[in-house]
Amino acid sequence: MKAVFRNLISVLLVFEMLISSVVSGGPVKLKQTPDGNGGEYGKYVDPFAGTGGIPWACAMLSPAATAPFGCVRLGPDTSAVNGITLVKTNTSGYYYGHRHILGFSYGRLSGTGIRDLGMFRVTPFIGGEKKKPPKSLAFSHNSETASPGYYAVYLPGAAALAEMTATSHTGYQRYTFKTKKNASLYLNAASVINSGSTKEAVIKVDPESKTLTGSVVILGGFSERYGGLKCYYYAEFDRPLRSFAYSSEGSAVRLDFGDLYEKSVTLRAGISFVSAENAEENLSAEAGELDFDDVREKTAEEWETRLSKIKINADEEIKKIFYTAFYHTMIMPTDFTDADGSYLGFEKEIHKAEGFKYRTDMSLWDTARNVHSLYMLTEPEIQNDCLQSLLLMADMGGTLPRWPSGAGYTGSMFGNPANLVFAESYLKNIGGVDYKKALDGMIKTAEKFDNIENREYGDLYNKYGYVPDDLVRDQSSGYSVSRTLEYSWEDSAAAVLADKLGESETARIFSARSENYKNIWDDETKYFRGRNSDGTFGVLKPNLTDFYDDIFGWSYSAAYCEGSARHWRWGALQDIDGMINLFGSKEYFVDELLKFMKDASKNRAAVDPGSGYWIGNQHDLHTPYLFSNAGRADLTQKWVRWTLKNRFADDIDGLDGNDDGGTLSAWYVFSAMGFYPLAGSDRYWLGSPCINDGEISLPNGKVLKITAENQSENNIYVEKITLNGKDIDGPYISHGDIIDGGTLVFTMTDKAK
Repeated sequence: MKAVFRNLISVLLVFEMLISSVVSGGPVKLKQTPDGNGGEYGKYVDPFAGTGGIPWACAMLSPAATAPFGCVRLGPDTSAVNGITLVKTNTSGYYYGHRHILGFSYGRLSGTGIRDLGMFRVTPFIGGEKKKPPKSLAFSHNSETASPGYYAVYLPGAAALAEMTATSHTGYQRYTFKTKKNASLYLNAASVINSGSTKEAVIKVDPESKTLTGSVVILGGFSERYGGLKCYYYAEFDRPLRSFAYSSEGSAVRLDFGDLYEKSVTLRAGISFVSAENAEENLSAEAGELDFDDVREKTAEEWETRLSKIKINADEEIKKIFYTAFYHTMIMPTDFTDADGSYLGFEKEIHKAEGFKYRTDMSLWDTARNVHSLYMLTEPEIQNDCLQSLLLMADMGGTLPRWPSGAGYTGSMFGNPANLVFAESYLKNIGGVDYKKALDGMIKTAEKFDNIENREYGDLYNKYGYVPDDLVRDQSSGYSVSRTLEYSWEDSAAAVLADKLGESETARIFSARSENYKNIWDDETKYFRGRNSDGTFGVLKPNLTDFYDDIFGWSYSAAYCEGSARHWRWGALQDIDGMINLFGSKEYFVDELLKFMKDASKNRAAVDPGSGYWIGNQHDLHTPYLFSNAGRADLTQKWVRWTLKNRFADDIDGLDGNDDGGTLSAWYVFSAMGFYPLAGSDRYWLGSPCINDGEISLPNGKVLKITAENQSENNIYVEKITLNGKDIDGPYISHGDIIDGGTLVFTMTDKAK
């Protein structure tokens, strides 16, 4: 059955790529490099990395031009031929295997499995004034380049070089034409990343002032779940129009500039989710009178400042992977705050942010595991923004969100990952946050179930001490085991925060619930299993993932989300020692975990990830580090280094799955430096660095220096670790150990200790 499924997907994907290749006149080129203008650190960033691969194994990334944590992500929307896409490959709007570009739009999510945004798409074309714009334009990767804050491609069918750059809320497009034919731009206010829709799309041209205004309600994969997201557009073009014409619906316009041979036309635009006036103000405030090259330089410098917060010395390939990963952790969350401080809230009212920026598009189920931990080290202001925003979302919408996007709840994934983020932020001294209010939100989310992002089946979980499998199995996303494991982990975070805030009774209640993971452990099989309301266990087929259930109509793995019983076997992170004890002995735990690691798929970004170790999804990201908790730090070192080498690359399929807001990328950034966060705590596991040395600029002005003495491809084991000259024993260091700076030294060897 695996072979049947694998072959079916492969045939569809190859067919799509062949169609695209034949129509565009050549084979797909499998490698592309950045343009090399990114600065000392940005030059190592390849925005094309992770933009291709097998469908759900795609990282779902885009080379779109964007500023760090910005709102605008301006880049190409691609298709196989004329908008046809057979397989779910380009949720970011871009897929490296495609050979046609529909045009260039202003928004997209980064690394997710959801298509959304894609508004105000611009397509260049040539010909007479009555000529219709093409459905798509063929392009070659040989004529395409990108660096942080910049994207460019030459489009032969339009005889035009298309260039993009951006600030937080503005996008600049410059088109340089190589023809004397009439040069035109087609601006479609009703565009959207494919499979979405729009309504109320309008666009207006003022030829006298050379401006455009428009608005649209986007109904994308997320935004349609909360009734749509209205976006406003204000643009200026720098050449007079020869003529223009609206589409019959008035939702698109053709701008004709006449002969622009060897000349360019620049379209600079502001975006707002508040008003058309704010869109214009955003452009004025962020770009002023700056031209395209000024903005490109300004944004590149901003990226350089962010990227330079971690400086590493390593092989060139490792530098490319590292800084590309670091770059990808800073694309979202989205700056949803206009220049005047206003933003659109969850209840569709306009508010003002004072002293912070309101941010959205937080893939918390994923990013709570490591991305926010990275912000706590390198971007505490961004982390503070996120916490303030989450509390405001709870005020406006009724509960702490788990995957807020745009101006609403999305209901994506499950659980209460915000608990982990708030508890960890408190422990790591992220100040200026009302943590008592956060705790109240945790309590409400665990007790009331009238909101799309409150706990599904939370009443059953509280009643039985687990989510009964027989009572939820017929639901499309019952996930009884996965929910019980995640809920109990998040309850532990609530208990920690309650204890720190002096709420002893609340801490007691949530601490007791944090042990609920034990209620679904089957001591006979040594697995977490779906348990029925009468206490009996359901069917166990540990090697089957729920993907096969979806394909063949089975329900063998209905208790597990996006994986198998083996993937979820290691999921009690709030009580690792207690989880190991369930296995009966450390030796048996290590033996089973080693089998799991060895069963990892042979290839990165494989069609079928199998039931073994799969870093491409979030529930077993941490598993290489668990060996240390069982006394086998050498195996943690071995498998961390194996993962760094075999599951990341500076190529189009450089990640093992969806990046999900930078989550896989953050795993690399941390692990390459030799330590990795235990989410919801103030601890970091120790691993095996693949860099020679590095420095982290800490928020208090101090510097943490990391040295890996004798590190090499063969010297993957750690003989000794010291911090400021003192030996470190055990699996962890704490945040308090490193936040005041110092020197962390790994002495490496080729022999396991």
